[in-house]
Amino acid sequence: MRKLLSIGFWEFIARVILRNRIAILAIVVLITVFFAFQWKNIVFTQTEANLIPADDKVNVDYNNFLSKFGEEGNLIVIATQDKKLFTPKVFKAWSDMMTNIDSHKEVDLVISVDNLKVLAKSDSLQRFVLKNLVDKSQTQKQAYLTQIKSDLLNNLPFYEGLLFNKKTGAIRSALYLDKKIVNTKARKDYVLNSLIPEIEKFESKTGIDLHASGMPYIRTLNAKTIIDEIGLFIGAALLITGLLFFFFFRSFRATLISLIIVIIGVMWSFGLLGLLGYEITVLTALVPTLVIVIGIPNCIFLINKYHQEYAKHANKAKALQRVITKTGTATLMTNLTTALGFATFIATNNVLLTEFGVVTSVMILLLYILCMLILPVFFSYIPAPIPRHLGHLEREYLTSFFKWIVNTVKFNRVGVYIVAICMLIIGLIGIHKMRISGSILEDMPKKTAFFDDIRFFEKEFSGVMPLEIMIDTKRKKGVMKLSTLKRMEELEETILEIPELSKPLSVVNLVKYSKQAYYNNNPDFYELPTAQEQSFILSYAKNATQNSKDNLMKSYVDDTGQFARITTFIKDENGEKMEAIEAQIRAKADKVFPPSRYEVIITGKPSVFQKGTKYLLDNLLSSLLMAFALTAGLVAIMFRSFKMVLVSIIPNLLPLLMTAGLMGFLNIPLKPSTILVFGIAFGMSVDDTLRFLAQYRLELSRNDWRIKKSVFATFDDAGISMFYTSIVLFFGFSVFMLSSFGGTVALGGLVALTLFFGMLSNLVLLPALVLSLNRSIANEQEFIAPKIDILEPSDEEVDAFEKK
Repeated sequence: MRKLLSIGFWEFIARVILRNRIAILAIVVLITVFFAFQWKNIVFTQTEANLIPADDKVNVDYNNFLSKFGEEGNLIVIATQDKKLFTPKVFKAWSDMMTNIDSHKEVDLVISVDNLKVLAKSDSLQRFVLKNLVDKSQTQKQAYLTQIKSDLLNNLPFYEGLLFNKKTGAIRSALYLDKKIVNTKARKDYVLNSLIPEIEKFESKTGIDLHASGMPYIRTLNAKTIIDEIGLFIGAALLITGLLFFFFFRSFRATLISLIIVIIGVMWSFGLLGLLGYEITVLTALVPTLVIVIGIPNCIFLINKYHQEYAKHANKAKALQRVITKTGTATLMTNLTTALGFATFIATNNVLLTEFGVVTSVMILLLYILCMLILPVFFSYIPAPIPRHLGHLEREYLTSFFKWIVNTVKFNRVGVYIVAICMLIIGLIGIHKMRISGSILEDMPKKTAFFDDIRFFEKEFSGVMPLEIMIDTKRKKGVMKLSTLKRMEELEETILEIPELSKPLSVVNLVKYSKQAYYNNNPDFYELPTAQEQSFILSYAKNATQNSKDNLMKSYVDDTGQFARITTFIKDENGEKMEAIEAQIRAKADKVFPPSRYEVIITGKPSVFQKGTKYLLDNLLSSLLMAFALTAGLVAIMFRSFKMVLVSIIPNLLPLLMTAGLMGFLNIPLKPSTILVFGIAFGMSVDDTLRFLAQYRLELSRNDWRIKKSVFATFDDAGISMFYTSIVLFFGFSVFMLSSFGGTVALGGLVALTLFFGMLSNLVLLPALVLSLNRSIANEQEFIAPKIDILEPSDEEVDAFEKK
């Protein structure tokens, strides 16, 4: 009765589709136009991904820091190591460039050698005044520039590590952007349309290559690369899947309609992003390509079934109707399991992954509906398949491949299990070698010029990624107390001992510089004042920090004088040392600043991202377990057999373990991009398992419950589609290896590899397990009446229903 109801439902759907072809095409066009109008709402992300929930303490601390000091990632640096900088022609070009940059409304402050301010004591005013280091009227004299360079490197320790590297002679300028634009489109427009042209103009005029970096600069070029790669991925995916499709079916028309369907899906995916108000991030940028990669296998499965049906009776109308009638439930369930694999990301409590999970799972179901509507309508209008189109059903390479599989399963199951156990052991060994990376830079495009610049600044200035330390003195004006400054200096000494960190920058530097200025700029006096000196030197220093646009230190003490900020920059190689670095700073901070009297917060983008990666790992492992549970639940409902649950999970778990092991052996770290591999691959690989088991159950009923005959008959029907779809998915995901982003390359390669292992596992290990456990899992009582019937009905059952 249940099967008759199922046939009746899909028979009704088939009639509706084939009798209302014009209306269906019109509805698809209208929906496409609707989604196209949503494209205007598409926005591209201007910030890094925050992987931690908003109410987590890590985020609370970070937002607390931002509320006191504003956006910390507003620094852009421009540097050169060329000795020709201190020659009249080049120095003038450098000065002109910095003057032009300083005039831009998006820039708050420029600190550069040509406009550098130095402190000078004014006894009459009882304060320090700021004077220019460089007299621009003298810069045409080589001797003068040589002296300026000497003064800078030898007499101004305050600027060491900020503007120059004394050992290598590298010189840089610091640009502080308006904090209001740092996380907006205005930042991108400024960097691309104003800053970079200024840099290129200088390089063209002088022949000197400049290095530029800093979080606003990195964010902008990183986002631009993401946008540029969207078109690359879509074009490459269409080309590769289209060529594979044509190779399999040798039909231009079948290839064309399949590509049209996925192109419509791509249009819908962009529209869905705009409709939901989701930003284009490094993850959501992959969705249009995923639509192509996942949509083509749906087309393959349905067209292959159409050709199989037509080959039986040469009746086009009957073949089209039976494609829907016979495969409707099965394809719906397999698409649901794929959607479930992506939907598990929604449960991670992470905005980035939740949005990715929502869009991909919804698009998978929309693609299924698109395929079921458009393919039958299209083939109803074109001529019936010719023998050349049906030749793929009996290709020699396919028959040889499946003959090898059948012989392996039939005669060498022990060998299959030995290989599976060996793969399991190798995978488990490799898993122990895996490492976790919490680096912001890990997934950035390493083949780009701006990534080379990042490495330059890591080498010359110990990085561009800010690590922030905020000190709450718990009393107004507590920062400028000499006792507080000495505690900060002691903490900074610990920071200087950590090789991965740069020289720290804080109000301590200004106070030291104030003492040096008080003693006529003698660098020997670059130190904190003594108790006897503090009253007059600190008063001079306080006066020097008032109402000055050129005051570098204005962002390092809040308006109340209660909160102080220490900024250091970290070499963000892979994030592995971040936890140990923070622990070392924390241990010293707790010792120097008693928690009863002070509160010290360690934060900043690298710290938040590293902690977010660990949080993400914990949550995605939970979501993967949820995917296993949901899949097991579906299998249990469909087959009413616990043993079938085990048989379905094992062939899909082994490829995941094997891929995880390879990541360990190949030193591919667990990071936000590679963690996604397992959920995506499992959700897609389990489709083949369900198709195989559903067809196997059908063959059992057809062959009087003869196990071996049913298993091998399953290959004849489901095997070709499983092979075709797996090959398309393998090459489709391989498209992502064209990316400049290491994370995207790893994601594409690892998913492709996992799906390839999954195909072999489902075609070899799965039938071997079914045969070995045949007496248990082929129990007729367990198989006769499943709760959800995904079996393809037999010709006789459909005939019987149609006669009614």
